[in-house]
Amino acid sequence: MAFQVYDYRTTNRNVLVTPEIRARLYRMEPGQVDSRHSHDLGHEVFLILEGKAEFTIEGHTEVLGPGQMCIALVDEIHQVRNLLPDQPTIMYLSVTPHIQPTHTGRPQDRERTAPYFRANRGYDDLSAEGLGIEELLENHLEAAEKLAVTARSCALVQSEMAKQWESGLTEGDRAAIVDARNVMSDAIYSLHKSLYALDSAWNALAPLGNDE
Repeated sequence: MAFQVYDYRTTNRNVLVTPEIRARLYRMEPGQVDSRHSHDLGHEVFLILEGKAEFTIEGHTEVLGPGQMCIALVDEIHQVRNLLPDQPTIMYLSVTPHIQPTHTGRPQDRERTAPYFRANRGYDDLSAEGLGIEELLENHLEAAEKLAVTARSCALVQSEMAKQWESGLTEGDRAAIVDARNVMSDAIYSLHKSLYALDSAWNALAPLGNDE
């Protein structure tokens, strides 16, 4: 299947929105200043493609130009300003993971505003449109229960395979060690897939509280 190609000179929107990552091409208008905020769970990566922007992250300010990037880690307060008065600054940015609430306002000092659950349509994610609150709640609870079951199974696998790993070390059985590691990895993979499913159900459900 063909994949989509995006051109930063003409695209100004999110190009991927999942619980694992939100990625977008972002055009800041001349003189535009974004609000101070942080992300409760996500790291945000910024890469300047055109223009010049001032980044303030945790009280430290740097000016970045084309080809330069910076990162605001989880809970780090950050703000971006387009320094050009007569032309846009264009950047690629990503936030990972992307879990509601996606932004926490930081109007001054270390103060945190109340959580704001932005509607999915604000991120070009229309997957939940047409679903009622009852169905979304049911999906969320099913995903939560599946995660709990998967987590218990994963914990059991880790315990059992740890014993096999230790036995392999004692007996010099390299094949047993590799097998234990691979089984542990498969269980962790399944756990993360279940977690992503819960995150997806939550991202679809949480913003509806704004409309009640």
